[in-house]
Amino acid sequence: MGTQYNTVRSLTIHGEDYRIYPFAGLGEPGQTDSLPFCLKILLENLLRHGAEDFVTDDDIEALLDWDAEAQPSQEIAFVPARVLLQDFTGVPAIVDLAAMRDAIVELGAAPGKINPLSPVDLVIDHSVSVDHFGTPDSLERNTDIEIKRNIERYRFLRWGQNAFDNFTVVPPGTGIVHQVNLEYLARVAFTTERDGQRIAYPDTLVGTDSHTTMINGLGVLGWGVGGIEAEAAMLGQPVTMLIPQVVGMRLDGALPEGSTATDLVLTVTQQLRAHGVVGKFVEFFGPGLASLSLADRATIANMAPEYGATCGIFPVDEETINYLRLTGREEPQLELIETYMREMGLWHDADTPPARYSALLELDLKEVVPSLAGPRRPQDRIALVDARAAFEKELHEFQELHVADLPESEWAEEGGSAAEQPVASRGVTIERGEQQFQLEHGAVVIAAITSCTNTSNPAILVAAGLVARKARELGLATQPWVKTSLAPGSKVVTAYLEKTGLMDDLNALGFHLVGYGCTTCIGNSGPLPDDIGAAIREGRLLVSSVLSGNRNFEGRIHSDVRTNYLASPPLVVAYALAGNMLRDLNLDGLGTTADGRTVTLADVWPSPEEVNELVASCLDADMFRERYRDVYTGNTVWNELPVAEGERFDWPESTYVRKPTFFDGITAEPESLRAVEAARCLVKVGDSVTTDHISPAGSIAPDSPAARYLKDNGVEQADFNSYGSRRGNHEVMMRGTFANVRLRNELAPGTEGSWTTCFLD
Repeated sequence: MGTQYNTVRSLTIHGEDYRIYPFAGLGEPGQTDSLPFCLKILLENLLRHGAEDFVTDDDIEALLDWDAEAQPSQEIAFVPARVLLQDFTGVPAIVDLAAMRDAIVELGAAPGKINPLSPVDLVIDHSVSVDHFGTPDSLERNTDIEIKRNIERYRFLRWGQNAFDNFTVVPPGTGIVHQVNLEYLARVAFTTERDGQRIAYPDTLVGTDSHTTMINGLGVLGWGVGGIEAEAAMLGQPVTMLIPQVVGMRLDGALPEGSTATDLVLTVTQQLRAHGVVGKFVEFFGPGLASLSLADRATIANMAPEYGATCGIFPVDEETINYLRLTGREEPQLELIETYMREMGLWHDADTPPARYSALLELDLKEVVPSLAGPRRPQDRIALVDARAAFEKELHEFQELHVADLPESEWAEEGGSAAEQPVASRGVTIERGEQQFQLEHGAVVIAAITSCTNTSNPAILVAAGLVARKARELGLATQPWVKTSLAPGSKVVTAYLEKTGLMDDLNALGFHLVGYGCTTCIGNSGPLPDDIGAAIREGRLLVSSVLSGNRNFEGRIHSDVRTNYLASPPLVVAYALAGNMLRDLNLDGLGTTADGRTVTLADVWPSPEEVNELVASCLDADMFRERYRDVYTGNTVWNELPVAEGERFDWPESTYVRKPTFFDGITAEPESLRAVEAARCLVKVGDSVTTDHISPAGSIAPDSPAARYLKDNGVEQADFNSYGSRRGNHEVMMRGTFANVRLRNELAPGTEGSWTTCFLD
């Protein structure tokens, strides 16, 4: 069909001519000036693809005449510049492409006809697990286990890297996909060649991970999509979407001393969840932007899925350029970005006209206080001063809920009510050699510095290191029941922590490097020590994890850990020292010095000046360039993996990668769809059901249908790995649907886990 709107013109940068698609001449004079930044990007996308059948005049006019208050009704096409994958969701996408090649050969065509048309990057980050921790060789041991567990998947991805065009793989042990995207892959302004002419346009993307949104902190529009949508985008098809409502969030002031970007994003998440932004874009603006580093913005953008928005975007401005320069992007690219963005009216500064929004929210940054979120939803923010009371309430509800499970000996002799102090509340004694301690309700059994949400932010990582340094100087140590770990999102993190000496301080408290990947944040927390796990089950203890992640859904972090709290990295260190959620970090303290003095959180918390001085002294562009110099080829183990040759995959026997059957018997003309009749309900659930409940990514329970399938195929329980790692095998994933151990199906009352009621009898 196409459109009559044609605004193309030439822009010269560094002696190179680029075709661009500006907004000049569209609608009334100045009509596009008041459009939100994110909608301008969608408008440019339509103009650039105006010759395609999927763009119409109505689409462009709907954006030009955007009614901020109207309910979305106009569907448009969006063609992302690139596609971003991680290995859990990326493997099944590449499995589908490999199966398509087999199918097209059966139909008499060449396999090479199936290829990504858009650039695709896959970063392997979801497979490393914290099997070993607290020792200098934890990284090496976890890496060895990762390779052994996942070698079938990795060989397949190595084949795909060689077999497909426009497809690159960042090997394991490099970092977390969204941090690698932020620090290296993102271009902000994209260029390509078409019909012998160079074109410049905004960098945009879709990704197969919900936290793809992190890149919006850099002014790059992108969000997470399902595997089918991602595959369509890879093959050059547009993503269809309704023109969204855009909620504007005005930020004023600056964060007060003692508050971090983590506290800010938890506050934003709570506020936006309360307002309701599902299916909407959120755009941040206002004078408070000037006080936020790019890393702070990325932290906020990362958690868009948690506050419910499709994305939460920041505009491109001087801070964007400063960050790109810091992370090693070359000056010609920076000049291209700034020149292009200014020319397009996409550059933000003090003179930028105010945009129209569907709703307007405000947040004064000086009101942000130190916070946690939990115990099972990211939007449930708790001010740090209220954390103990909040856990006490949770514990009371837990004991009320489980009072019927108490053995007879723990019931009062008269009256038929539970004893006021059941054995469980007094804890379980654990002996390790000559060491003896009590594991009690509220024990923090996992303390994890993890996730791209926070490890991409140098200020809060340095703050965590300084807390460790001050605690170490005062003679404090982490509690013996705490599983500690440090899993950065890129190798740059360890470089600056080592340069400042803070890595030694973190190591001294047990926060040894365990891997470069998602680890605990996605449920790869690994096993708890045997004695800890046994004590939790014996005492029916309500224990906790504290992690610097973005999600704490039920059953996600560890099946034995029912309460999970999101917190900044320095608070993760503090709770590892205190060891229990029932301790107030200032009133009860983190521990005592050799002379018996109580050490409070205030005693070890660094000042902004300390943090900023260290960050300024340890970060430079060469550090980033060096760590990303050989990002695709620097992993020797990856390079030496045996790899199949040829355009078609040979599908060796595997419980990880299995050829799907849905192309079997496919014809050139698709069969008509058949009606679904007499279907019965399988699951009925309440509120706050997540994708983790529907298709968990974490560990495979030994008594689950997926486990039985694996055992029947010769896989030992120790080698089950996770649901996410086996998404390349549809047989496992069918059996893993609704397999979350904390799923409560209203059709099977009184149960938890993968249960339903059969209505066929």
